[in-house]
Amino acid sequence: MSIIDEINDLKKKKNAVILSHYYVNDEIKAVSDYTGDSYYLSKIARDTDADIIVLCGVSFMGESAKLLNPDKKVLLPDITADCPMAHMASVDYIEKVRSRYDDLAVVCYINSTLLLKCSSDVCVTSANALKVVSTLPNKNILFIPDENLGRYVAEQLPDKNFIFNPGFCPIHKNITAAELAECKIKHPDAEVLSHPECTPDVLAISDYIGSTSGILKYAGESTSKSFIICTECGILYELREKYPDKTFYTVGAPTCADMKKVTPEKVLDVLRNEKNEVFVDDALKQKALAALDKMLELAK
Repeated sequence: MSIIDEINDLKKKKNAVILSHYYVNDEIKAVSDYTGDSYYLSKIARDTDADIIVLCGVSFMGESAKLLNPDKKVLLPDITADCPMAHMASVDYIEKVRSRYDDLAVVCYINSTLLLKCSSDVCVTSANALKVVSTLPNKNILFIPDENLGRYVAEQLPDKNFIFNPGFCPIHKNITAAELAECKIKHPDAEVLSHPECTPDVLAISDYIGSTSGILKYAGESTSKSFIICTECGILYELREKYPDKTFYTVGAPTCADMKKVTPEKVLDVLRNEKNEVFVDDALKQKALAALDKMLELAK
């Protein structure tokens, strides 16, 4: 029996569901029940009737799935898969800002640690950040941990006062405007589709800015036949599967090494042995869950 056959067999026997982020290895998507961005995976995790959730992504995604499904068994194929940006803010910093501003909402990108979520008022993803923040009554917004996504949202909400945290995604930050400009010269007919985690100078010369799911949707609806994609290269699998008649280029090969740690062998291992289970401290659970639940409510 092949690895894929055994994975599918164990999924049925154990009533398990495999969720994968767009950025994991292509062979993982082939055995996943659902593939999507952080917002989509959050909704699927909350609504699943499976007994076991295998989360193919990084650690904060496993924590989010467990928060939304405390009675389910959540497994991570690789417990060392992490997101550097998730740690680029601190509770001390949040409390200092709270002491300086009245009428403040702490808005936490879902790509963050459990502790940061606990200290926040609401979570957001790149797909729903603008919608969620626009519904908040607060004048002052502390956006953590990603400064680039925060600035993108702030540009569209000029009536609010944003305080930014100096965090970033290393993968998106490494996509430079100079390299993108060179790529545009090579492919003059291609539209540039960029993730809002990219730096402002990259976004300034982009034709579309949106989450991974937004990029996928735009590429399908656009009349263009070629695109330069400014996000992690894992999205190319979905783009080429959905739109085989279109051509996609990247600026270099932006790769998240942590996402790529997930392999079919590791997925099979956790399904067989039910190892690498995610646990959430009861003392933190309710505070973090409140921020996630508020996101899901406001983003409807």
